[in-house]
Amino acid sequence: MLILNKYKSWFYTLMVLLIMYLLMLFLKIDIGIIFSDLHYVGDLLNEMFPPNYKVVWENNVVFNSIIQTICMAYLGTLIGGILGFIFSIIASNNIFNNKYISVITKWFLSFIRVIPSLIIVLIFVIAVGPGPFAGVLTIIISTIGTLGKLFTESIENLDPTSANSLRAIGGNKLQIFKFSIWPEFLPSFISNLLYCFDINMRTAVALGIFGGGGIGYKLFLAMRVLHYKDAIALITCIIVLLLIIENLSNYLRHKILGS
Repeated sequence: MLILNKYKSWFYTLMVLLIMYLLMLFLKIDIGIIFSDLHYVGDLLNEMFPPNYKVVWENNVVFNSIIQTICMAYLGTLIGGILGFIFSIIASNNIFNNKYISVITKWFLSFIRVIPSLIIVLIFVIAVGPGPFAGVLTIIISTIGTLGKLFTESIENLDPTSANSLRAIGGNKLQIFKFSIWPEFLPSFISNLLYCFDINMRTAVALGIFGGGGIGYKLFLAMRVLHYKDAIALITCIIVLLLIIENLSNYLRHKILGS
């Protein structure tokens, strides 16, 4: 028994390595290609550098695309957050005391959450055409699923003491929500909303490649016509933009929540 316990960690390590090896065989991954075809990477880098930043400074279309991406993420997060909050109220057992409606709403939020954003944007591109509108609708749907779940869990995990006290003295559901649940839930609401906006900025860029508009679509066009110097300039702009948004989101979160 002691021998088995001694070599148990080695056994688990070998099992993990074996599974990795079998998965590489299944996916037909050949590590040797990385080294044998490495010169192609060098050729690509030579075509990408130096970046053509003129496409950014001298082209208002690119600047407008950056603004489009920010607006897509902002609108999608705000509208999706509000709708997700409404659904979270219906799904929460401690507010909407109807077990069946709560379960159905939670299943609905789960269903939305498991649908990949790329599938949603392809549907909306067909429905409303390619452009920022399709991207905004996609972000709204994905945000409803994500924030709806987070908000529901936050509301259900609140301390029920103050709500029970208001209920004991005859407070109705609206008063209980306004004076007990909402003040405790507000920090979580703001924190999750800002965090989701940070994520949706990245989503907005990715959706552009599939017809969702914004800077991602301009990057797709540049790569498609083999304008690699323009593409690396756009990638640099995207990285800088995402870093600014992330730091701004963190600053606002700490400023508002005082943490």
